Amino acid sequence: MSFLKPKRLAVVTIVYWFLLVYMVAALFWWFIALEKQNQEITNIRLSELKKDDPAYFIQAVAIREAKKRKTAQYIGEGSTFLALMLLGAVFVFRATRRQLKLSQQQQNFMMAVTHELKTPIAVAQLNLETLQKRKLDEGKQQKLIANTLQEANRLNTLCNNILFASQLDAGAYTSEKEEINFTDMVEGCVDDFKNRFPQRDIKEEMPESIYLNGETFLLQMLVNNLIENALKYSPKESTVTISLRAENKKVKLTVSDEGQAIPTEEKKKIFDKFYRIGNENTRKAKGTGLGLYLCRKIVESHNGYIFVTDNHPVGSNFTASFTIA
Repeated sequence: MSFLKPKRLAVVTIVYWFLLVYMVAALFWWFIALEKQNQEITNIRLSELKKDDPAYFIQAVAIREAKKRKTAQYIGEGSTFLALMLLGAVFVFRATRRQLKLSQQQQNFMMAVTHELKTPIAVAQLNLETLQKRKLDEGKQQKLIANTLQEANRLNTLCNNILFASQLDAGAYTSEKEEINFTDMVEGCVDDFKNRFPQRDIKEEMPESIYLNGETFLLQMLVNNLIENALKYSPKESTVTISLRAENKKVKLTVSDEGQAIPTEEKKKIFDKFYRIGNENTRKAKGTGLGLYLCRKIVESHNGYIFVTDNHPVGSNFTASFTIA
């Protein structure tokens, strides 16, 4: 279902409400017509009675009671039909709005993916062409190669996110968990980001050897997405802190940044698929809206939960909590 333009959406909404009002009005007209017919039949039956008949009073009461039963029947059937009609209308309206919202998010996702794919490809192509056509000193060559590898890693992360999201939607992903040294794994991810972003201040607070039953690939994706998200949405001169701790049979991984605080009403929505804060045309930070969604799915697949809190004085704390035996 393609995304409807605002004018077309307005027309569809007007037609929808017009048809709903028409159906409700028709239902009331049906009730009034039947009730009028019921009254006329009652009057005819009463007029046919002989007033000097000893059973006149009993027959008249029976006719009026029959009219009341018919009226009650019409009210009951009409109320049931009206309730079902309104319930169906609400369901269709909400389902349509959800579909339109998802369609818009998917369109935004395709635009974002196009940009995210073109940028690293263009940078890598330019760097390789420079290396091919110009004779550069060793230092500049290594800088261009490092930059190209950084963009290749960025492209690889994006492809992994899209592939994993597709497998989740298709129910085709099978997880194979094992006991892993979570501390070593997180430290490895942190060291990789320190090498990729030497100008950024990345700190870590790690205890020795915390073990977790999980899948290495997925947990690496979780850590990488959280750190990349923190770097993307915080000032370049700020600090990103990655901490790991074990307490009360829980392992908690927290990635803290000093970026802009997330509004309270957005804190649950940011873990939805394709959801991104702000307007797609005006936001500065680029992305696909898949990173935090995948983080939530990965944590949930490891019997945990993820949440975000405010980092004081500024920024956000993203915490993934896992239960250990």
